[in-house]
Amino acid sequence: MAVVESCLEGLCKPDPRIYKLCLERLGLQPSESIFLDDLELNIKAAASLGIHTIQVDDPETAVKELETLLGFTLRMVIPNTSPVRKTVEIPRDSLEKYLKDLLGTQSTGPLELLQFDRGQSNPTYYIRLSNHQLVLRRKPPGTLVPSSHAVEREFRIMKALANAGVPVPKVLGLCEDSGVIGTPFYVMEYCPGLIYRDPFLPGLEPSQRWAIYTAMNRVLCKIHSVDLKAAGLEDYGKHGDYIPRQVQTWIQQYRASETSTIPAMERLIQWLPHHLPRRQNTTVVHGDFRLDNLLFHPEKAEVLAVLDWELSTLGDPLADVAFSCLAHYLPSSVPGSLLRGLRDCDFTQLGIPTAEEYFRMYCHHSEIPPPEDWNFYMAFSFFRMAATLQGVHKRSLPGQASLAAPEQNEKLTEYMSNLAWDFAVKEGFRVFKEMPATKPLVRSCHTAWSQPLLSTPGASSYIVFADSSPAQASKGALVICPEGLSPPLRGLYL
Repeated sequence: MAVVESCLEGLCKPDPRIYKLCLERLGLQPSESIFLDDLELNIKAAASLGIHTIQVDDPETAVKELETLLGFTLRMVIPNTSPVRKTVEIPRDSLEKYLKDLLGTQSTGPLELLQFDRGQSNPTYYIRLSNHQLVLRRKPPGTLVPSSHAVEREFRIMKALANAGVPVPKVLGLCEDSGVIGTPFYVMEYCPGLIYRDPFLPGLEPSQRWAIYTAMNRVLCKIHSVDLKAAGLEDYGKHGDYIPRQVQTWIQQYRASETSTIPAMERLIQWLPHHLPRRQNTTVVHGDFRLDNLLFHPEKAEVLAVLDWELSTLGDPLADVAFSCLAHYLPSSVPGSLLRGLRDCDFTQLGIPTAEEYFRMYCHHSEIPPPEDWNFYMAFSFFRMAATLQGVHKRSLPGQASLAAPEQNEKLTEYMSNLAWDFAVKEGFRVFKEMPATKPLVRSCHTAWSQPLLSTPGASSYIVFADSSPAQASKGALVICPEGLSPPLRGLYL
């Protein structure tokens, strides 16, 4: 590639010398080059040198002429797409008929169909038909668990949120007739933009990084501020007890995929139900809100669309906030995975808000006081992540759909559960420190777990609960024998 700037060279079109300079820089003969321009005067000057020329009056026509000269078809490069996998192929004729009826077009051009790398649960496709660029999401083929892969809910929530001012792709149609392509699906407009998969945001300036995370924070506030009644979403999910239901759901998910005993998971299964948040608001929750589920404007820190609404429902908004902070507590290199985190980075130098700054930013924008039980939400988020990874691990075992080396998956599950337990211990210390000094700390006690996890070698630490109701137990839980803990946690106790 060569860049020739008229202002620097002192030459401009249609001076033949600038064409010759371009050919010289490219190392090409006139007959080996093609020149496109919309002005006839410039076209004639290039043609006089023997350069192939195309006058651009209509871009589509010019591209077709260019394809003819090149001898092959030019395709628009759609990021993160590949040919459709055989297991999820779509009958093109019936799809094309449906789309023409939906769009009101009678174009005779070929339908272009690609599959996105994302959307493993609900296969997602890029479609180009005439001048329309679309995205299709469908239920996967085969026997499905009832209520899973609910593309109908995705369609409903995005349609409602678009009317409420939340940036989401524009949905065009929902097809519940499995006879069209084999399973229900919906169609939305394709929205070009940038997806940042690396939380470090490489290549950006510190001020740009801060702006990206601020935009991420603000759009989450926007989602959580939607008026449920005005948006017609009052019945989109159950009201209240979101966290208790989620805790039980993920415990069941973990038990269903359990392959060995992981001490930290056993501790969390005992601990989480007894330390539930006292107050929970009910809003729309995304369920999987993170940086790489956002589509950004290529030139400014603006969220164009929030993607992947499969896990959305009504629930506690703080669960979304905590889940979006997972990367802040992961190291830059997570053992046995491609995950990257920000824990050991210099946040100030990078221009990325710390988890506390991000959390307080959310509270400020949402006009709520910072809740005291943030550590619980982080413990639950990492527990949920660990349970998810355990499911991946079981599917990676021999005879299952291999996604990665089984031993790596198992270690990753344990690693995430250790992080979750770390936050559980921090929450336990917070509760302990806030207890009145005159109140008896523990009455008749029993040991809930005695195998050390975060303790130093050769030492023991124990979790003890008062023999009382779950509500009282949550207040009476504490860690004793602090000398058996790791130095960072011992510092929290002291």
